[in-house]
Amino acid sequence: MSVGPTSAISEPGLRTRQSPTRTGPASATGVPAGVDAFGIALRERAGSHWLVQADGVRRRLPVERWHGPAEAATATVVARCHGPALDLGCGPGRLTAALTRAGLAALGVDVCPRAVALTRARGAVAVRADLFDPLPAEGRWRHVVLLDGNIGIGGDPTRLLRRCRELLHPEGTVLVEVDPPGSGAWQGRAHVVSGRRRGPSFGWARLDTRAVHGPATAAGLAVRDLRSAGGRWFAELAVA
Repeated sequence: MSVGPTSAISEPGLRTRQSPTRTGPASATGVPAGVDAFGIALRERAGSHWLVQADGVRRRLPVERWHGPAEAATATVVARCHGPALDLGCGPGRLTAALTRAGLAALGVDVCPRAVALTRARGAVAVRADLFDPLPAEGRWRHVVLLDGNIGIGGDPTRLLRRCRELLHPEGTVLVEVDPPGSGAWQGRAHVVSGRRRGPSFGWARLDTRAVHGPATAAGLAVRDLRSAGGRWFAELAVA
C-alpha cells in the first residue's frame, strides 16, 4: 500500500513526501524489507498480542491502549511540546492526533501501512517510512518522540538516538518512554506473537531510567529530566 498523496503540515517549511520503496534484503531498522512486524497487532485489535524476546521474556502488547484515545500519561508528553513534533513509530496515531489537537505541527512516521491509515483517520498527518531513511524537515523538529517502547526500534538505542539528534533542531528535545527503575537494559532479537501466529524476527532493545544515560551521551544528548506519569516513566533529552 502506498502512503497516498503528499500532505502538508501547517508549519512553514515542514512538508511530507512519499518515501521510496525499499528493495534491499532488510530495512535499516532490522526488519526484513516489505515485512510489517507489528501489522497483525494493529489490524486485529482483539485477542492477545505478545512481544517475545530471544531470551524468552514475553511482554504483552497494550494494543487496546494504542487504539484508544490519548491517556493521561500521554498528555504530560504533549504538554512538553512547544513546536513541530515528530512521532516516530506512531502506530495508530493517538499521540500524533493529540499533538495536532494541541495546535502543533505534528507528523507520525511508521513502516506499517495500517498504522499510517489509522493515524490519518484520526485527522493527523502521517507517512509510511523507515525512520532511518530521509524524512521531511530534518534538523528542524523541535521535538522527536519515542513512546510505547519505541526506544527499541532497530535494536540499537545509541544509533536510534543519534538519528533522533539528526532530525532535531539544535534547541529541541527528544522525549523517550523508558522502563521503570531497576529494569536494566536489553538488546537482541524479538518477534511478535498474535494468537497462534508468529511474526518475523527483528532487532529490539529496552532501557530503564538509569540505562538511558549511556546511549544518550554517546548520541550527543543529555538526560535533562526524568519523571513518572500514570505508572510509566519518561525521559527528556536535550542536545549536549
